[in-house]
Amino acid sequence: MAGVRFRRGAHRLRRPAAASALVPEILLRRGGCRLLRWEKGTLRVIATAFFALAAYVTATSLFALIRHVEVAHSPVGIVITALSVVVMPLLSLAERRAGRELGSATAVADSKQTLICSYISAAVLIGLVVNATFGWWWVDAIAGLVIAAFAVREGLEAWRGDACATSVGMLLEDDEDGHEHDPHT
Repeated sequence: MAGVRFRRGAHRLRRPAAASALVPEILLRRGGCRLLRWEKGTLRVIATAFFALAAYVTATSLFALIRHVEVAHSPVGIVITALSVVVMPLLSLAERRAGRELGSATAVADSKQTLICSYISAAVLIGLVVNATFGWWWVDAIAGLVIAAFAVREGLEAWRGDACATSVGMLLEDDEDGHEHDPHT
């Protein structure tokens, strides 16, 4: 339940802030992954969204652990969450590539938020399946706390303006020529 509530709250908090931060940049920028003068503020908006997400998931996860809130599950919910686990990383990869092609540190940072959404979906899926199979209600809340730690890490990178750094889930991405990307190019 904490993961499900987190996913709903995460999208309400994150997407509008990140999207409004990206639009002017995409219209104005081409070239390498470097910060424009005004981009640091944009990255701070994204970082703040990461921190808000981390606070929200930490609060809902702790509430679920303290109050012994069991995860509600259904076959339809499990299927929808599984689809999200497949689609979100692909969306993140496409967003990251577009950000790199545009030279947009902000778009790359936003792609990391999308990747974290896929981690959240995976955590929710694991929580739903484990709870449905074994009755371990607490797995969802523990997974949420791990995801919150990732969100804080990505928020700190965005706050420092290190949006082009390689995210945990993007370490395996290779360039078309088979070489890994330099995280600072």
